[in-house]
Amino acid sequence: MTSTDISSLSMREARDLYFKQNGFSIAAYSAPTFTIKLAGIPFTFRSTASRKRILPLHDLHHILTGYGTTFIGEAEIGAWELRAGCNTFVAYWLNGSGVIIGLFISPRRVWRAFRAARGQHTLYLEDQPYAALLALTVSALRRKLGIPPTGFASSAPAYQNA
Repeated sequence: MTSTDISSLSMREARDLYFKQNGFSIAAYSAPTFTIKLAGIPFTFRSTASRKRILPLHDLHHILTGYGTTFIGEAEIGAWELRAGCNTFVAYWLNGSGVIIGLFISPRRVWRAFRAARGQHTLYLEDQPYAALLALTVSALRRKLGIPPTGFASSAPAYQNA
């Protein structure tokens, strides 16, 4: 499935596809901890209330932009979110951390993602309830945030290739 193939899906349908193809679940949104592997070593952190609030929106950003969930995909989405608008310390911290790692892996892609966010805004700055966002189509929400009709990623993210 390509980025353009998902544009007619509701955000709920696209989110469910994203979960299925990445092995994610809605349970992660309320889990007390989360684990990140760096160089194969798992690091577990406490999931704060702020992280739990932004994670569902962050996942929707992955779907809308087309950035994947690999290290570089997380760096790209982090750069995009930093420029398009964060509103909590946790969002700035997590995105900034991802961008720093990404600058070592693929600085051009991170810079491209940062530049792509010019004049756009994130769901963090929206006041629409999450359930209402899920009812919108991918294309409608992309239009609302100023994201191009096919997203930004140069190729379909991993969750759309599974």
